[in-house]
Amino acid sequence: MNITETRTAAASQPRQGSFIKAVSAVVWKDLQAEFRSRELFSAMLVFSLLIILIFNFALELDVKTRQSVTSGVLWATFAFAGTLGLNRSMAIEKDRGCMDGLLLAPVDRSAIYFGKVISNLMFMLIVEVIVLPVYSVLYSINLFQPGLLLVILLGSIGYAGVGTLLSAMSVQTRTRDILLPILLFPVVIPVILSAVKASGGYLEGLPFEEILSPLSLLIAYDIIFIAVAFMVFDNVVEE
Repeated sequence: MNITETRTAAASQPRQGSFIKAVSAVVWKDLQAEFRSRELFSAMLVFSLLIILIFNFALELDVKTRQSVTSGVLWATFAFAGTLGLNRSMAIEKDRGCMDGLLLAPVDRSAIYFGKVISNLMFMLIVEVIVLPVYSVLYSINLFQPGLLLVILLGSIGYAGVGTLLSAMSVQTRTRDILLPILLFPVVIPVILSAVKASGGYLEGLPFEEILSPLSLLIAYDIIFIAVAFMVFDNVVEE
């Protein structure tokens, strides 16, 4: 390694450290604000539990039929609760003027994006951790399977990744509560469909070869969506 390469490597390490610190600061700010107000988490949790209870009384089916619709009910719950959380997360930033402060901070805009994605993902995962045992008790189905938990994690990552970008776009409009679902649902349909298919495969005990295709699609969509959101986030928040 020559002197130029050594200097480049040494200069890149502080930049990487500052980027990670900026992402961590955004995540920590969101967590602290939520722990004080409990506005976002409580709304997502109550909404999710209401959906599960409604489906529980609406789908008075036998055990086998309930098992076949479990993946669809679960992801409908996660999608609606996630949309509510994404909308409120960016709306709070906008209403309190925090978004302007973040954009004025001397950090890479991508750090803001990844910080918001991680915090939104954490809120979704906390709600899902509470929802899964409640659903298991009501529907008498064991949802704590490693493969199913992996699918839920991957689906939540994709949903939070693209949802954070679109919520940053829609929060600038007056009709943000209506506009976000209109923009979000058509875009995340591949993520939701792949997650439903893979979740159903694990619940039905299908061979891994049959689950591999939707699982691979889910991973591919996550990578593509997050990469595109990362590239265009700076332009979105500038508008």
